[in-house]
Amino acid sequence: MKKKSVGYYMFVLILGGLVGSVLGDALGVVLPQGVVRDFFLKSAQFSIGPAPLNLRIISVTFGFAININIVGVLGIFLIAYFLRWIE
Repeated sequence: MKKKSVGYYMFVLILGGLVGSVLGDALGVVLPQGVVRDFFLKSAQFSIGPAPLNLRIISVTFGFAININIVGVLGIFLIAYFLRWIE
């Protein structure tokens, strides 16, 4: 069994998150208001706040945030499953 690189896992996470976001948006339109919709679309946010860097000539602000929900996690597993069969 061939060992996968870190880049492969990052690709799966990013692509799966994108697919999960698209599926989550579609579910948000299709599902009526209620407990099921809240379960699938409620997200947790993990963030590193804005960190300004002032170099006198230029000022740059860095920040990072991840919003993850159940549909996003399902998207990651779905992409990992499909990519397993492609290789």
